Amino acid sequence: MPCRTLYVLTGCTASGKTDWALRWAEANDGEIVSCDSLLFYRGMDIGTAKPTAAERARVPHHLIDILNVGEAMNVARYAKLARAAAESIAGRGKRVLVVGGSGFYLKSFLAPVADEIEVSAELRSGVSAILEKGGLSALVAELAKLNPGGLGSLDTANPRRVARALERCLASGRTLSELAADFARLQPAFSDWDIRLAELRREPEDLARRMAERIEKMLRDGLVGEVRGLLACGLRENPSASRAIGYREVIAMLEGRLAAENLASEIRKNTRALVKKQLTWFRTQLPAHRQLAAGELADPGTLFSPEA
Repeated sequence: MPCRTLYVLTGCTASGKTDWALRWAEANDGEIVSCDSLLFYRGMDIGTAKPTAAERARVPHHLIDILNVGEAMNVARYAKLARAAAESIAGRGKRVLVVGGSGFYLKSFLAPVADEIEVSAELRSGVSAILEKGGLSALVAELAKLNPGGLGSLDTANPRRVARALERCLASGRTLSELAADFARLQPAFSDWDIRLAELRREPEDLARRMAERIEKMLRDGLVGEVRGLLACGLRENPSASRAIGYREVIAMLEGRLAAENLASEIRKNTRALVKKQLTWFRTQLPAHRQLAAGELADPGTLFSPEA
């Protein structure tokens, strides 16, 4: 099978990815695969700046509105869905454009990020009971029994990581070193595709202005009402979604933990922190890629290499 091309457009929050993705896809007969950890969820529209119905009518989008807000997504499932979407798009002779700034999901296109080990709810509950009864030391002790050769570089001061490690050892019957060796042999989900990666950048002042305008628009458009409705649909049962910026601050306000007059400023503060984290991730985790000044672009064809 000939090597196919995957075009990946990333950038931090409010960098302008949606507009440029639409323009590129229209100019290049492409379809868009979302790489945003919140766009999966129906009803999470305003706080995610989800592409509108009109924008999705311009260009077909994939992996948007595929889950109810109480359902969980993980990177292994995402990689399979993204692969299926890309295969379908390419099979129809269209170009595949991946768009988003969620680092862990983005990495699934570039490197192995998960294996096939499944941890049952019963097993996870048992590990949680060990932690609740005996604390972190009990978890570490149980894990050490299964790993006589040592725990390697595992952060044994982090309860969540120790718990996940114990779950995986119990579920697989393998040691941490064996699991690490297995993982090292995995191939990325898109190892047979040529990947062209571009990152949109903006000057700090421009980005700050765009972030502030976006937050003001979200609040005007009814973010608080959206969150109220989502809480009734199970938002609290989804930690990833309920802790998302915009949503967690509104939840805090509705629960009386944040004054209404401080809502916008709290969202702005947390959005700035997110952007800083995203930029660090792009700088340290992405392979060599094109960095483009979004404010200076004029032609969507310049997003990727000239032959794109």
